[in-house]
Amino acid sequence: MQVRQTAIEGLIELIPRVFEDERGHFFETYNKPLFVSLGLPMDFVQDNQSFSVKGVLRGLHMQNSPFAQGKLVRVISGQVLDVAVDLRPDSATFGQYETFLLDAKLANMAYIPEGFAHGFVALEDSIFCYKCTNVYNKGAESGIIWNDPDLNIDWGIANPIVSEKDQELQSLRDIFPQAVV
Repeated sequence: MQVRQTAIEGLIELIPRVFEDERGHFFETYNKPLFVSLGLPMDFVQDNQSFSVKGVLRGLHMQNSPFAQGKLVRVISGQVLDVAVDLRPDSATFGQYETFLLDAKLANMAYIPEGFAHGFVALEDSIFCYKCTNVYNKGAESGIIWNDPDLNIDWGIANPIVSEKDQELQSLRDIFPQAVV
């Protein structure tokens, strides 16, 4: 498996080796010894899956402590622009984000540590799945508005389909008033 480090500590892209022949293809989506050797916490306790039609934007979601979640994310079919925003207050990259073009044909994945807001936009009809290091807790739910002007994320589409709930999320400055982005 190829590993691409990002400029944000702990946030990585994983590109598995895909074995293809006339029957189809095969690849590993999780290998605990490898992930442990990379220093990633690999006690996954919940798997989630969603389907989104082209143009749907989900996020930017997070869970507050003690229910913060690390996530191993990928698409089973389709293609998404995946976004992770560093919200770790003591991080040198606080308020910075990274994007990943997750593509079912490439089978690439991203590991998003605890302390990040996460979202994606479906660039085509997509099935998105992710493993979590903590169970979902509705009371710990939080997030940053997808179009926060301080973050200025280029989602790659003009008019995404965003749920009412996600349209009501707060800005980074609302949650972290002391933040300088």
